[in-house]
Amino acid sequence: IPSMRSLTAEEYVEAFKSFLDHSTEHQCMDEFNKEEMPNVMAGHKAASASLLLGGFPGSRGEQDLKMIRILQAAHPGVFIDNEIIEPNPQHVAAYKELVNQAPDLQNVSFIWHQLTSSEYEQQVKAKGAHKKFDFIHMIQMLYRVEDILNTIKFFHSCLDHHGKLLIIILSDSSGWASLWKKYRHCLPSTDSGHYITSNGITNILKRLGVEYCVYEFPSGWDITECFIEGDPVGARMIDFLTGTKNFLGTAPPALRQRLQEALCQPECSSKKDGRIIFNNNLSMIVVES
Repeated sequence: IPSMRSLTAEEYVEAFKSFLDHSTEHQCMDEFNKEEMPNVMAGHKAASASLLLGGFPGSRGEQDLKMIRILQAAHPGVFIDNEIIEPNPQHVAAYKELVNQAPDLQNVSFIWHQLTSSEYEQQVKAKGAHKKFDFIHMIQMLYRVEDILNTIKFFHSCLDHHGKLLIIILSDSSGWASLWKKYRHCLPSTDSGHYITSNGITNILKRLGVEYCVYEFPSGWDITECFIEGDPVGARMIDFLTGTKNFLGTAPPALRQRLQEALCQPECSSKKDGRIIFNNNLSMIVVES
């Protein structure tokens, strides 16, 4: 049996796609965009707006453009100065293609930084000058950041007066939170991410002394295929869940069994019409400047 190893960046993107195809992750974000984002965006300056959009795993710009269009609707005719941090060159290329196909973005400029958030921070600090932004988002990205507190502190310092920082993170009501806290022993050591959920972020924000508001939105992930022997989609989903390449083929049988049993626990999943739905609830945290 080959030894267990972490997913490469390319393998992670492939596994993430299996997750997106079987979850309501993006539909959940769309609900937030529809119900709350117009009010969040309403506080922007009327003459122009600057956005800094941090790339998140698997992102190709779809959610970013939705937020830009919400801002356009809230402030018709406003020029939007939009900067993107995205380390994956394939995602940058896909994002640019989306922009090229969008005829409604004439009042929007795009600057792509092919960097990680920490590389961007180092670059800004080396220049010694902060560009200020009206809106910054960090969607599902803080799990892979080395120093979460100082990363939030830095990007918060990049906000202009009355600016907003949006952090989207897994909720403490999610199955992920239960899996990471109660069933940590069921997960392999190959996943190098931070097991942080909404409460961990709000505790950091309290330490930083900043104002914030939390919106909770329900989301589900159909993991039924994870329990079907030999199913390739289920295998990719398990790889995403564990951060491990070919987990089902490389993990010790006892670890496989423990994980599959944990996934079925009511704190993690529920059954609906014969399907197993993992709780993927999200917290949308809006931080004031």
